[in-house]
Amino acid sequence: MTEPDYYEIVRQKLTLGPLYAPKHKKIMDLLKVFWNEEEIKILSHFEGTEKDITIRTLEERVNVPKDRIKDILENLREKGTIGKRGSRYCLLPILPGMFEKYFIRLNDTEENLKKAAEIYRFLFKNFVPQFLNETNFKLFRPLLPIEAKEKLIEIDQSFDVESQVLSYELIRSLIDKYDKFSIIDCQCRIIGEYTGEPCKVASPELGCFLAGAVAERNIKRGRPNLTKEEAIEFLKKTEKAGLVHNCIMDSSVESSLFVCNCCSCHCGTLISSKEHRENAVLASNFIPRFEHELCTKCDICLIKCQMGAIYHKWGNEEDKSDEIMYVREEYCIGCGVCAANCPNNAIKLVKVKDNIPKEKYRIGKRTFLELIL
Repeated sequence: MTEPDYYEIVRQKLTLGPLYAPKHKKIMDLLKVFWNEEEIKILSHFEGTEKDITIRTLEERVNVPKDRIKDILENLREKGTIGKRGSRYCLLPILPGMFEKYFIRLNDTEENLKKAAEIYRFLFKNFVPQFLNETNFKLFRPLLPIEAKEKLIEIDQSFDVESQVLSYELIRSLIDKYDKFSIIDCQCRIIGEYTGEPCKVASPELGCFLAGAVAERNIKRGRPNLTKEEAIEFLKKTEKAGLVHNCIMDSSVESSLFVCNCCSCHCGTLISSKEHRENAVLASNFIPRFEHELCTKCDICLIKCQMGAIYHKWGNEEDKSDEIMYVREEYCIGCGVCAANCPNNAIKLVKVKDNIPKEKYRIGKRTFLELIL
């Protein structure tokens, strides 16, 4: 009798809402990095990504002692390749889910970490763009820079929009709202290090920013405990580097607890947004406007723009009066990185629409934080 293909059985179960693990050799290679033959047989009896399972139920389904099952599952949880809620375990999507957990923990051999990193870089460049095109899946929305409300925002009264700048639009609201702050290294730039493609924009240390209960949980694991002043300084450093503050695409408390600081050369979503114009980011309500009399055409905004949305129009007139910087609004996500980095305050963020993100964003039955933490 032919032995079942347990890796294929599990692959088919790694579906959550629109997320899936494509039937491709690279995916099978990834699953074999994550799980050995004994582990995959046990995981083949899991219900999937939306249903948790107990050790007792698994004991009834597999011919393995209870203590052995527990040891195996706890090891996989520590590596970040399965999830756990209370005493129950579950499978996770390959992305988001396993990717973040695995590279936040870095609790595997160097050989396996390198293999997994190479596969994920391949997926970011080859699978994610077509997946976004197929599904129109959007996960993140940008938060405006630390000093946006004080220095960078201008309300355009010619648009019929609500002039109030809402707290969920600003990264600063996290500082005002919480007392606990922490950081973790950027998983996307970590895999760049492992694959010999380090990010030229920022190091992995300028990674994800955590606030509130999520930060407190991170601190208990021995990670940095930032004061308010240190949190502000960290966020300013990410902005100076040109990184985009991306939070989950809703207006719930969850969107204010975990903020990625993203580059378009390594971020799984921004790669597609810039290189393939398959936008996985819900643009903010703001666009940058140039005050041309203040602009010196230094090109800093062009260089810093992660979307490649800013252009330098060379002039034809003798006095160069027609030489300007301008924005391709269809490519812009309204992150404010250009304005935060302009040395002459020649860029203002103008509110031009009132798109309100949904109150609670779920992928299938899971929230983003349930998948990655």
